[in-house]
Formats: sequence, C-alpha cells, structure tokens
Amino acid sequence: MSKALLGAWLLLCLFISNEGGTQKMHTNPPIRVLIVTGGHDFEREPFFEMFRSFEGITYEEVQHPHAHARLTPEAGKQYDVIVLYDMWQPISEESKEAFVKLLRAGKGLVALHHSLASYQTWDEYRRIIGGKWHMEKWKQNGTERPPSTFQHDVQFKVHVVDPRHPVTRGIADFDIRDETYGNFEVLPKVKPLLTTDEPTSNRVIAWAHTYGRSRVVYIQLGHDHYAYENPSYRRLVWQAIRWVAGR
Repeated sequence: MSKALLGAWLLLCLFISNEGGTQKMHTNPPIRVLIVTGGHDFEREPFFEMFRSFEGITYEEVQHPHAHARLTPEAGKQYDVIVLYDMWQPISEESKEAFVKLLRAGKGLVALHHSLASYQTWDEYRRIIGGKWHMEKWKQNGTERPPSTFQHDVQFKVHVVDPRHPVTRGIADFDIRDETYGNFEVLPKVKPLLTTDEPTSNRVIAWAHTYGRSRVVYIQLGHDHYAYENPSYRRLVWQAIRWVAGR
C-alpha cells in the first residue's frame, strides 16, 4: 500500500470515528414521563403496554392520593413530561399552587380522556387543560348548558385538523372505537388538532395550547384497549409527549 493511499485510509478511519462520536454525543436521552392515575378504573395492562411500545420514552406511574407530592417544582426535576390519566377531585391550596408553579416553569403536560373531569371546583384547572367535562349544569356566554355526557363503545371517524402540526404529523384521518364525550367545554383560544362529526361527541376532541411556559395537549380519546391498540392513537400520544417535551 502506498504512503498516499495509507494516509487517505487513516484519514477516512479518523473521520468515521469522529462522526460516530458526534452522533453519540448528540443522542437525546429518553423522555422521562410521569403518569398520574387514580379516581377512575382503566385497563392497566394494555394501557401501559402502549407506553412500553414508545421509542425514546421511559415512564413511571404515581397514583392518587400520592400524586400531588410529585407535582411540585422540586419533584418535577425527576421527569420531563406529565401525563394525566386520572379523574381526581380533592386538592389542597398548597398542591394547587405547586402544580401551577411547575407548569409556569415549563413542564410539558399531556392530558388524556377522563382527566378532563378532574377538579370540578378548581377553575384554574380548566384553564390549564383548555376545557372541562362538567358534572353539573354550567354556563357558557351567559347561557345555561346541561351536564356533559358520555357514550361507550362508539365507532366513529376522526379528522386531523392540521397534518403539519408536530402532534398530528404523519397521521391521516382514522376510525376508532372509543367512548365519546358530549357537551363539554373547550376554551376558545386552544388550537384544535382533531375533530369528529359523531353526533354523541363534541366536534373538537383534541387540542394544543400553552399554559405559562408549558406546552399542553389534551386528547379526549383513550377509554380502553380499543383505543390503546389503535395505531393512530398510539402515534398521537407518542408525538404529543415528544412535542410537549420540546423534541
């Protein structure tokens, strides 16, 4: 082998070695997710199997009544994203203040399905999530509305509003069997992500917005294994987690 050829070969090896090191150096660590549950039964095994399938994500579960101790600015250093899959009511003033501080500091939040009905007497939670499932009569623009509704095992079509948004990118309109919610509140400033024409459902069924410095996504879908095993739903939840984490 000539000296020139040997030199070129050594330079190539050095380049490949440096490239490999650069790739390793820039590899993102897994997104650490805290899943909050409690107050509503669900199919645990298929739900958590969905999270185990998500690339680049690790998770742990915390159940009420112990969850509020983890939803503080100090405890929040241990995870990157909160996923709410609870339907809980009691919350102290101290826990409210800590949760708001955590979100105003920029912690990502994904709220799923029945979490829309949590904290019925805490109005700030409605602003955090971007909507509310009302257990009692409520008023909208001065008009009294009946309580929100639900319907199990409905087969319906879901429409993607903005296929360019990071949460819905690569997802086409899809069919799903799931529980629908009707007559729930959606705040006007949220960005709709999914809609449906199903009569038992609100039209807007997923949205994104910001609260303080936090990105927030709410997805109404997700009652049981029919949703958890739906490929479009899985991708939706995975991309929502990545987006609120800033990935």
